[in-house]
Amino acid sequence: MSISPSVGQKVMPYSRPSAARPEPEPEIVEPSSAFPQDFAASLQDLSTQRATIGCIIPAYNEEESIADVLRGLLEQSRVPDVIHLVVNNSNDKTVAIASEFAGPHEITTELGEQFTEVFVHDIGKNPDKKVGALNYGFALVEGYDFLLGVDGDTVADRRAVEFLETEITSDTRIGGISAIYSIDDNPFKGFARFLITGQRSQFAAFNLHNLLRGRNMAVLGGQFSIFSTKALRDVMRENHQSTPWVKDSEVEDSLLSLQIKSAGYLTKISPYARADVGGMTTLRGLDAQQVKWNYGAIELMWPGQRGDTKGQPFHPNLRVRWLEQFSMLVNLFVRVGFVTLLAGSLSINAFIFSPLWLIPIAMSVALNLRMALSMKNRDRHDVLFAGLIVPAELYMWIRIAHFLRSWTRFLSRTKVDNWAMQAKAERGAGIGHWTPLFLAIGIVAAIVVAWHLIPIELQSGILAVGWPVLGVITVIQTLSMFMRLLRRQHGFKV
Repeated sequence: MSISPSVGQKVMPYSRPSAARPEPEPEIVEPSSAFPQDFAASLQDLSTQRATIGCIIPAYNEEESIADVLRGLLEQSRVPDVIHLVVNNSNDKTVAIASEFAGPHEITTELGEQFTEVFVHDIGKNPDKKVGALNYGFALVEGYDFLLGVDGDTVADRRAVEFLETEITSDTRIGGISAIYSIDDNPFKGFARFLITGQRSQFAAFNLHNLLRGRNMAVLGGQFSIFSTKALRDVMRENHQSTPWVKDSEVEDSLLSLQIKSAGYLTKISPYARADVGGMTTLRGLDAQQVKWNYGAIELMWPGQRGDTKGQPFHPNLRVRWLEQFSMLVNLFVRVGFVTLLAGSLSINAFIFSPLWLIPIAMSVALNLRMALSMKNRDRHDVLFAGLIVPAELYMWIRIAHFLRSWTRFLSRTKVDNWAMQAKAERGAGIGHWTPLFLAIGIVAAIVVAWHLIPIELQSGILAVGWPVLGVITVIQTLSMFMRLLRRQHGFKV
């Protein structure tokens, strides 16, 4: 066993000539019409292509998951040539547990004899947090052909590295490829399982959207993605950066993905490589994570944010972000409008039920069910979440709260360290996630008082205008859902 030297010392892995390997006969999984059999042929040629892969794992208090992460990497069919675990700002047992894996490893898989070495680096207090850990790791592996970034709570399927390497070595235009992300929901029960199931559905929708857009990945998530180190060096040169990752964004992976795309490279999502990431099991933690992600996305879209980092509202990788924000705005308007108009109509006995209002609900359920059935590792919880209406609707209201919190924080120009806020939430501190509920109660109370103060003629006039406007928007939204329901999925599984 060995642990790497202290901070600042560069560690170069031991290397030796690779042993002859038998010709692999990999199992080809679910080729789709959008991803032809060429992939199978490239797998057969893997033995003649021996690129080098350096893996870096930034870790912050990951004692519960780090053993599974390292074990998962060492059990890959294609093992990274070196693995550097960079522990930062941690006060738990991450280093001690990871040290059990430190040192050289000789591994034999169906691809032949392989060698790797695991190094554990504890860089202590690091003001740049995850960005600092990533850049520290990059300095250790920049001489390799590819950099594999893995989060400290992400466990990949056994052939994930093999699939990622095969595709990125087959096309020099590719700057980075992300795995398909999901969350293992088996360990959870009760309300935590509900939140995890909602996040699984959210991941599935995002992954499928990117797969159907020519497999162009808007965000090369740091959870499990492989990067061309040449592309990273080009990004550094074109943006006058000394490191690939910079702290000018709350979402460092989104910013780097934009820069890779702007440098002329492709950012892709693999249809085969899969990884389970860590999910949020409390409202407090989910709120902090989602607000950080949304806030960072808004900053990237909005011009002139974060000092010298320009917003790029028309960047190709941000189109999916704009679509997400607009979709959330429509969902907010439709739901709040329906509840408000319904309450107003009932208060003056003017509500007339129409079965036409069941059509959007049925369309939403059908779309959610189709999404659930497109999940490769779905279970009954995913199907029930989609089909029972209430769970998916409740989770949508939670997402709307995150949407409002993100935009409110951004428009208020309040400078907040969202990384610190997320760390605080994951420790079980803070009550900010209840803010939307408190505001909603206050707004509802004000509307009720105001409604009863205006004459009934004005009330009738508001309802006469409000219902048709809401109806038109709902019809457009329903048609959009219907078009998505008809869209071919080309055999992709998320």
